[in-house]
Amino acid sequence: MTTVRNEEAGQGQVAVPAQGGQGQESRRPGDEPGTGVVTAFGRQLKLLRIRAGLERPEFGKRMGYSPETVASIEQGRRIPQARFIEKADEVLGAGGLLTALKEEVGKAQYPAFFRDMARLEARAAALNLYAVYAVPGLLQTEEYARAVFHMQRPLLEDEVIEQRLEARMVRQEIFGRRPAALMSFVIEEAVLRRPVGGPRVMRETLEQILVTGQSRNVEVQVMPMAREDNAALGGPFTLIDTDKGQRVAYAEVQDHSSLYTDVAYVRTLEARYGILRSQALSPSESMAFVEQLMGDT
Repeated sequence: MTTVRNEEAGQGQVAVPAQGGQGQESRRPGDEPGTGVVTAFGRQLKLLRIRAGLERPEFGKRMGYSPETVASIEQGRRIPQARFIEKADEVLGAGGLLTALKEEVGKAQYPAFFRDMARLEARAAALNLYAVYAVPGLLQTEEYARAVFHMQRPLLEDEVIEQRLEARMVRQEIFGRRPAALMSFVIEEAVLRRPVGGPRVMRETLEQILVTGQSRNVEVQVMPMAREDNAALGGPFTLIDTDKGQRVAYAEVQDHSSLYTDVAYVRTLEARYGILRSQALSPSESMAFVEQLMGDT
């Protein structure tokens, strides 16, 4: 992958263009279905369906999808979900030809700028995340995430919203993974007070944060607005310990993102995160704070 200079990241630190976000995903030309692996999958699906002697209506009936949906997938206009791929492989007797493409097709569900981050996140040994603008995607409820996508400008197509929504929920499978990833979240108080989706949706989101924060491998801390000191006013970022033993950093702004591998710069962000944790409420204080907010909504 080509490295670039990211002048806004601070003194030209070496950055790798990435593909990820926690609440600020939007549609860009490179995100559109109809190219690459999605098109290849659609063509393969059609060939296998024809080889099996099935017309679209019959195949759709066996799959539980409309003929129109099948056509959209075959023509590369719709990204199939994992369960569709698995069932299609079984129905068509493909012997793994379709499921072999499942991981690559799955990446296409994310906007282009988030794909590298999604891959690292899914396999991470540890994640340390500072959230400034929205509840981190890993902690969002389905309705909160839906509200975030509906607010995007330019507007996202309904089909794209559903694809992104399912992809975001799939990311949360990391909480059930074994061995468990160690996760730390520092969230600005303003994020928890912003009523995204309305009072009910926000209350449900706070409840999910509370439940998740009680897991042994997860720590959630709140950065109070009343704090005079804040070590990271430069914006949100994530530190990732990869399954290969490397620590990298990720940051994004307005649909542009970078993965940082420069050791000196990553250590700078490590130091900032450590100071942030010391400035924020403790995990137990943070859980009490979230409970209080739930009572106010």
